[in-house]
Parts: sequence; structure tokens; C-alpha cells
Amino acid sequence: MANQDIHDVLTIFRPVYDHTNRVDGYISLEVSPLLADETEKTTAEARQLWAHLNQPNLFIKIPATAQGLAAIEACIAEGINVNVTLIFSLEAYEHVVLAYLRGLEKLAERGQKPLSQVASVTSFFVSRVDTLVDSLLDEKITATSNPAQKHHLERLRGKAAIANAKLAYQMYRSYFVEGPKAERFKTLQAQGAQVQRPLWASTSTKNPAYRDVMYVEELIGPNTVNTMPPATIAAFQDHGRVALTLEQGVDAAQQVMEDLREVGIEMRQVTNRLETDGVALFKTAFEDVLQHLDDKRRTLAEEQAAQGNSTAAQAAISSGHSRGIAGAESKQ
Repeated sequence: MANQDIHDVLTIFRPVYDHTNRVDGYISLEVSPLLADETEKTTAEARQLWAHLNQPNLFIKIPATAQGLAAIEACIAEGINVNVTLIFSLEAYEHVVLAYLRGLEKLAERGQKPLSQVASVTSFFVSRVDTLVDSLLDEKITATSNPAQKHHLERLRGKAAIANAKLAYQMYRSYFVEGPKAERFKTLQAQGAQVQRPLWASTSTKNPAYRDVMYVEELIGPNTVNTMPPATIAAFQDHGRVALTLEQGVDAAQQVMEDLREVGIEMRQVTNRLETDGVALFKTAFEDVLQHLDDKRRTLAEEQAAQGNSTAAQAAISSGHSRGIAGAESKQ
């Protein structure tokens, strides 16, 4: 069912892909999240989905778990487009970037497919970071009786997610745009390679006290994607402000991270927990869908069987009634 839906939408968006010269018009299909901790099975399912749909504007979505990194590299090396999902930390993001570069280098060595035909995005989850960090800050606010400390903690609420994303974008620039690290990609770019674009996911505002478009307005910059739910799109169309904001306030973003560390909130622990919870949520959602489909299948099968039995019974009654009439007529 998913394959058919994705196939239909790939066809609809193919003109966008062609018109933008392979920049936009992509659709993502994820491998089973139940395989998130199994490299070989993830890679095998990615290959199977890619071959089955056989469309150049398809992204195979693979989580950025430790086991997923090797699968990401293998897929890129085979010319399979990858949407790397469930990225929360700068450390995980850097590992993903390096996996992409290694994959491109292997693809270039094999010479089986032009580098220009391979694309990848890195889905960095945003608002979930604030949800967890804010809850940890609230615990500390409740626990302190110091007014100055309470005020300091309150000022940090709603700041971690955007700061984290802005620092991630600086890392993107260091690997793909300018600086000593970017030389590795420049060699690949000369052969047609595309940058691996950062994608901001989970950008709806969970806390009603915050501006409803804050995760859109503050994360606008070149070569980025923002996947917004319909309500956020409508809100941004209504009152969103457009400006190049991603590279503004980078020093302030770094200061937010230092302030969080000083008050006892380690971002690595936060992001590790978010990754673990994220994989678990993906698995639960996937299993729920399968269970609902199986329940529906069983219900339909039972209804069909009952209808079949009813039809058979009616046919038998009708047949018996006909034989009775025929017998009576023969006696007459």
C-alpha cells in the first residue's frame, strides 16, 4: 500500500524534479524502523525499495543510529538517494556527513553512476529538543528558591532547539561550503556531487506560549529544507517573517549551549535520550499501523465469510424451495 502511494506521488512530483535539475521534487519512503539496529537488513530493504519503485526522485529514509550509518554509506555508494532521519545531536550529524562523503567517494571510484544523480538530506529534529530541555529546566526552576537563578533558568526556555540547529548549520558550512574540511567535498563537487542539504523536521511549535512559526523564521538559509505540517504552513503564510536568519546569532547559540551546561543540562545526554525515544516511537507507530491493517483485514474477511455463508444459505433455501415446488407439481 505504501509503495503504491509513494509511486503515485513520485509521478506527480517528477516534473518538479526535472524542472529544478534534481534539486527538489523528492518523496521519502522509510525502511522499516524495526530494522533500525540492524545494518545489513536496513541496507537490504533500502535496495529492495529503491529497485521496486525505480524513480530518481525517491529518498530512502534511514535513521541516523550507529547501525544506520554504515547502511547510509552503503546506499550512497550504490547511488541510492538517502534522507537521513532522527538526527538530534551535532556529533551524530557529523558522523552522517562523513558517511555521505565516504559513500560519494566509493561511488566515484566505481564509476557506475554520475555523482550528480545522487542526493541526500539530513533531517534534524528541532522542536523535540526544546520539549525535553524545557522539562529539565522546569524541574530545576521548581527546585530552586534563588530568584536570580530562577530567572536565569527561565530565560533559557525555548532556546536550545534553535541554537542546536544553528550550530549544525555552521558544521554544514564547514564541510560543504568553506574552510579546510570543505576541500574534501570540493573534489567531489567538481565531479558533479550535490551538497547534503540540512532538513529541519519537527518544526511545529509544541508550546503555545511560543511564537507558532519560531522554528521556521529562525532557520532560514541557503540549501536548507523545512518540512512543515499544514497548520504551520498556514501560520507562516499569514504572519511569518522572511529573512536569512540561520547565520544570525551564532555566538548567542553557542552561549546557550554553555549556559545549559553550566546549569547541569548536558546536550549529549538530551540528544541520546531523544534518539532512543525517537526510534521507539517510530517502531510503535509502525507496529500500530500494521496491527490496524491486520485487524481491518480480519474484520473484512469475517464479513466476507459471513456474507458468503448467508448467500449460500439463501441459495440452499431457494434451491430447496424450488425442488419443493417441482415435487408438488409432479404429484399434481
